[in-house]
Amino acid sequence: MKFALEVVAVVVLAGCATTPSPYVAEQGRDIKALSADETASLLAGKGMGFAKAAELNGYPGPAHVLELAQGLQLTDKQRADTQSLFNAMQAKAMALGRELVDEERRLDRLFASKAADPASVGASLARIGELQAKVRASHLDAHLAQVRILTPEQTARYVELRGYSEHHH
Repeated sequence: MKFALEVVAVVVLAGCATTPSPYVAEQGRDIKALSADETASLLAGKGMGFAKAAELNGYPGPAHVLELAQGLQLTDKQRADTQSLFNAMQAKAMALGRELVDEERRLDRLFASKAADPASVGASLARIGELQAKVRASHLDAHLAQVRILTPEQTARYVELRGYSEHHH
């Protein structure tokens, strides 16, 4: 019995020693904390799910409102206002996304150059957190503004067209 337990322990330990990290494939990334898709999405001002709190609680987003313009029967003014809102949101999100990517790159370089210390990492993380909040706010603010452009009936129709009506409270 003791021999069997020792064999199991050796097999388990050997298995642990050869199990590669799930991060192995990420070593070649330009910025280790961001995938190429995440970087591209931030630089393009894409939503990346930042506005789910709004979207899934009945606050339409301008990109989707424009996609659903016909089904929502937008007036010319609503379409123009929504396009303007989208353009402003995307420009702001792109600028902030660029800053966020740059700060993530700085953090990565701190570690790559072995210059990371608690003060420099803390300062970088504070800036990253601030920028993440601003990027997210740019998207959430657009949803707040969009709901003021639509009528309550159009907002309800949006929820329905997006497939949320069965689950929306």
